[in-house]
Amino acid sequence: MRLVFRALPFCFLPLLLGCPSVPPPASQVPTGQAAIDRIRETQACGKGLQGVAKIDHFGKAGRFRGKLLFFAAAPASLEMEAQSPFGINLATLTSNGQRFAFLDLREKAFLVGPAAPCNIARLTSVPIPGHAMVDLLRGLPPILKHDASTIEWDGHGYYLVRVPSSRGAVEELHLAPHPADMGKPWKEQRLRLLDVRVMQSEVELYHAELDGHTAGKMASARPTDPETGEPGLGVSGPDCHADVPRSIHLQVPSSDADVIFTYDEAEWNPPLPPGVFDQQRPAGMQELFVDCPADGAKPAQ
Repeated sequence: MRLVFRALPFCFLPLLLGCPSVPPPASQVPTGQAAIDRIRETQACGKGLQGVAKIDHFGKAGRFRGKLLFFAAAPASLEMEAQSPFGINLATLTSNGQRFAFLDLREKAFLVGPAAPCNIARLTSVPIPGHAMVDLLRGLPPILKHDASTIEWDGHGYYLVRVPSSRGAVEELHLAPHPADMGKPWKEQRLRLLDVRVMQSEVELYHAELDGHTAGKMASARPTDPETGEPGLGVSGPDCHADVPRSIHLQVPSSDADVIFTYDEAEWNPPLPPGVFDQQRPAGMQELFVDCPADGAKPAQ
């Protein structure tokens, strides 16, 4: 697995002087839960996201580069279409949070099953729950069930929030104030998710790094097609220009999964075509049922 280091400010004589510490905002978020609430409020207008991204995957089978077209809608709905670098459709994954379906054009197979992490990974290569993938694509941290959390300011320029779960795992978040908000009261600070790491018994379950945050674009309604008469579609949420992380680096050490999504395009709250998260079996193709743990496919019942 390759090593990727987050870019840090350049320092002269780093061994002697060290990197300069970033001072905290004058008004600091007081608790871990308040920081979690602030990042949720920062991204609250973004109910869904439509995007085009480069995908760069490193794993046991080697390296794969391609293109990903996707819809992601809260809380756990996904539609992802993978293309080769030459624009050839390879596979389409859909999940409405309950039912998973996967059309693999290379293997000429149509798979269905529960929207479990191992099934979502058939396209993303990253075995994390669908709701966690939807959150990360929208710049939000998937939060473990918890009773308490802690917060402190880190001199690299972010709040460090630790969230111990009720099941023994520990989640660590790096939440940075928007640069324009450093002088504002903490309740008005927009926060950006930079990093999320989940550990259990000192074993890393997954790690995500988010970078390149910029203001997102609001999608437009789709007008009625004057030639076919196909009705138009309205947007799927309120006007939104919340920041979008332009790069998401996901790692799951247990499966040697390492993938980078780099957005070329992203729009908030796009029109959602009927059935976009629930694809059906193409005519003439057998439907196979798959579940976790992956033990092969069998005809759907």
